Amino acid sequence: MIDLQQRSAGVLLHITSLPGPHGIGDFGPDAFRFVDWLASAGQRIWQLLPTTPIGPGDSPYQSVSAFAGSPLMVALEPLVAAGWLARPELPQEGFDSRRVDFARVLPWRLAQLRSAAEGFARKADRAEHAAMAAWCVEQAHWLEDYALFMALETAHAGQPWWQWEPDLRQRKPAALRKVRRRDASEIDFWKFVQWCFDSQLHVLKAYANGRQVAIMGDLPIFIAHHSADCWARPELYQLDADYQPTVVAGVPPDDLGPLGQRWGNPLYDWQRMADEDFAWWTARVRRALQQADVFRIDHFRGFAAYWEIPASSPTAIEGRWVPAPGKALFEAIERSMGKVPIIAEDLGLITPDVIELRDHFGFPGMKILQFAFGDDATHEFLPHNYGTACVVYPGTHDNDTARGWWDHAPQKERQYAGAYLAAGAHDIHWGMIRAACNSVAAMAIFPLQDVLGLGSEHRMNLPGTLGGSNWVWRFDWSMVGAEPGRVLGLISAASGRAPFALLGLSSKA
Repeated sequence: MIDLQQRSAGVLLHITSLPGPHGIGDFGPDAFRFVDWLASAGQRIWQLLPTTPIGPGDSPYQSVSAFAGSPLMVALEPLVAAGWLARPELPQEGFDSRRVDFARVLPWRLAQLRSAAEGFARKADRAEHAAMAAWCVEQAHWLEDYALFMALETAHAGQPWWQWEPDLRQRKPAALRKVRRRDASEIDFWKFVQWCFDSQLHVLKAYANGRQVAIMGDLPIFIAHHSADCWARPELYQLDADYQPTVVAGVPPDDLGPLGQRWGNPLYDWQRMADEDFAWWTARVRRALQQADVFRIDHFRGFAAYWEIPASSPTAIEGRWVPAPGKALFEAIERSMGKVPIIAEDLGLITPDVIELRDHFGFPGMKILQFAFGDDATHEFLPHNYGTACVVYPGTHDNDTARGWWDHAPQKERQYAGAYLAAGAHDIHWGMIRAACNSVAAMAIFPLQDVLGLGSEHRMNLPGTLGGSNWVWRFDWSMVGAEPGRVLGLISAASGRAPFALLGLSSKA
């Protein structure tokens, strides 16, 4: 298990942002090359965004499953090497190496995976079939419903599950048996894709761990309405007789938005979950730790109290705070699994009950340097005010890049940041990275965009917007060069977050 109190540094980069020939980053050769780059720079953490399938707006935070892996991340090279897939022919116009065109990439890659599934059925040996069968049994608690859901979604051309035939949306046993017989090959396809995902991620994680690099996952707090999770267990959510949410998730109005944010996710029926000793959540956390060494829980404050918005309300203004299970949930998880390595995303409106919940279980919180310079020297996000139990970032995937932040920040904030960080427009990213590393925070993590000193055009996501340039960013190796990794290694080593040997100095006086 990763030690959350040990000084370390790492890089935030989503799998889809990796280079590679097939239109989107995946678990292929460039993922292993990136691990090597991290290790050479003394980095001990690779933080990912959610690896679940994408949803509306290509977002990994609105997935059709809280348990499944994204088909887009399955690398094609291992399938070719296994003899199940012919070497793919790229579209005549090719793919963009620096952005993901989801509309083109998704159908092309699914077609490749379907060919690979056919090849596996015809060519895999007995041991390979046995390995997949054993994995399917092990993961059946979520896999059976997910594969059936995806087969039905395919048959209904993407129509949401609450619009399916009554017997299917109500999960009548006779109707489901009929589908399992009729669509057996389609169900097997989705199981095959998930087995490939898990197998490839397991190999990559083992390689990273062997290079002393831990994988940090990301767990969204809520699930999507159109999801296998909601269809399989609608009683766990606050839905009406027509399976529509009566209340939805979001956050109240604040300085960032006078209308708040109406996310629209169905809210949990926490009492029903408590009656089952939070078994669904325990299973989800166990699954997360099969795929990562540590994980961040998004919107952690929602476990203390959450903003409940009437489903009929078009904005978040009419919402209200409702208590959540808090300690009871995490005590149930720990009874089943022991101490769990969790990072709490404790940004936004944080009240004493959130802090008490976080600290009771020893979950490190988050500090964002871009938020630190709008007030005076008492601001909690300034490094001199940190305790050790936190993770510091220049910014996250939801923020602008460090250089983009500088370009758009008010003059007062730039002046304060320049004085505090001894940096300016040309090196603000290194100023933030150095300040994060020199702080007492146990972990310091940097978006790759900041390590490379990139501007706003390389931002990953703009919260509250759909489509556009969200989630599409990729890098290629020509953007990296030798210098960013060398400097990152020096700063990390000088601050005790990487091997001292990276400085090229003897550790003896």
